[in-house]
Amino acid sequence: GSHVLRMSSGIQIKPKSAVQKSKTSSPLSCSPGPAMKPQPKPSDKLNPKTIDPFRAYSRPPSAFAAIYAKGGIPCRLVHGSVKHKLQWECLPETVPFDPLLVTLAEGLRETKHPYTFVSKEGFKELLMVEGASEKAIPVLPRLVPVLKAALAHSDDEVFGRGLEALVQLSAVVGSSLNDYLKHLLTNISRRLMDKKLREKITLALQKLEQYGGKVS
Repeated sequence: GSHVLRMSSGIQIKPKSAVQKSKTSSPLSCSPGPAMKPQPKPSDKLNPKTIDPFRAYSRPPSAFAAIYAKGGIPCRLVHGSVKHKLQWECLPETVPFDPLLVTLAEGLRETKHPYTFVSKEGFKELLMVEGASEKAIPVLPRLVPVLKAALAHSDDEVFGRGLEALVQLSAVVGSSLNDYLKHLLTNISRRLMDKKLREKITLALQKLEQYGGKVS
């Protein structure tokens, strides 16, 4: 019943235990001594693949943040010495408004850099392309609820970006936005009592009236 093998020469050889076998077969335990955590290389801090921009989030990332992280937004932030700007991977005129304009509007609710800049500037520049009106009007049913969510945000900067984007959209689509204004004005009017936002809101409402015509 002994597990010890006796050789004819009298030398005793013990078979490898289960623990010893696991050490030789497992790649995770090949180093001798206690397991040590690998030290990060200085270059890892500069490698985007090692950075998790959503680590501090207590909620799932927005559609914009998730798509941007996967390289699905065809523009990137270029840091300038005085002013930042966007660099488009292709001409904005060739980019479909559906779904990119909606995705950029999603990004208006972001509070982290570079999402805040890319979404705000990208939304603005996309609406500046030739034929923007014809491209934006069909997207309004999907775009308005996203802008409404930005206008309902508790963060003043998010609200401001949503308000600015709404005015930019109104300048492009004109009276086509009138049917949707009732869905947006409630969230805007709630912030009118805020002294920091009152002037900005008043100017925005005047522009919405100007671009929308008498019906607005």
